[in-house]
Amino acid sequence: MEEIGFLGLGIMGKAMSMNLLSHGFKVTVWNRTLSRCDELVKHGATVGETPAAVIKKCKYTIAMLSDPAAALSVVFEKDGVLEQIGSGKNYIDMSTVDAETSSKISEAITSKGGYFLEAPVSGSKKPAEDGQLVILAAGEKALYDAALPVFDVLGKKSFFLGQVGNGAKMKLVVNMTMGSMMNAFSEGIVLADKSGLNPQTLLDVLDLGAIANPMFKMKGPFMIQGSYPPAFPLKHQQKDMRLALALGDENSVAMPVAAASNEAFKKARSMGLGDLDFSAVHETVASSKSSS
Repeated sequence: MEEIGFLGLGIMGKAMSMNLLSHGFKVTVWNRTLSRCDELVKHGATVGETPAAVIKKCKYTIAMLSDPAAALSVVFEKDGVLEQIGSGKNYIDMSTVDAETSSKISEAITSKGGYFLEAPVSGSKKPAEDGQLVILAAGEKALYDAALPVFDVLGKKSFFLGQVGNGAKMKLVVNMTMGSMMNAFSEGIVLADKSGLNPQTLLDVLDLGAIANPMFKMKGPFMIQGSYPPAFPLKHQQKDMRLALALGDENSVAMPVAAASNEAFKKARSMGLGDLDFSAVHETVASSKSSS
């Protein structure tokens, strides 16, 4: 593939762009706060002043944005993607959004003659840095095939899920499950502590059983210490819970566990924890422990 455009340099976008640069790709980057581009420039990236400028320069452009509003604004606003997209141009949106947002973007891109692929990822900061993301793609199959060399650098496995919207839905189901698990895990840690048990021993026991998983192993020790360096910010996890619950509404699926988990994430946001890691939802239980 030729030069890759990259829109959005948050925790994930920055790690992914850096990965592409270190694997020899030429990358042109854009971020709303342009100073975010500086470190990538030191590693060989060039900067596009606007999303439109990036699209104009690159045959393939990837977006990694924080939420549906950001994903839409980069496409539709002045100096946005639509001003330069057209025949022979390819747009891959790797943001986590709802299926409706993805479909809106897809229709706009394809109506101008461009090609669109949604490709949200499962994984946070460390997998992004290590090229170990799981890529959930849907849309233009020819673009998926062309993008595989890039996906092979960014991820450990890519799935092609068919029509636009399926990638978004799969990502929301995955994050909803993860968010619900994190709440149960938080309650377990606090309950062990409150019951006079050593929470670290709980982690050791869980790690040897049927529900052992990398998330508990990685996050647990930090949670016990009350430390939440943001790999996946809590405000984004709550946004994904909200979008997943809306998907549940559309499909008449009862989701009482996810609904309760969403309330816990909302409470954590009201406590000012939105920019910390999503594991900071632990504080909604831990703080009630200390005050009781």
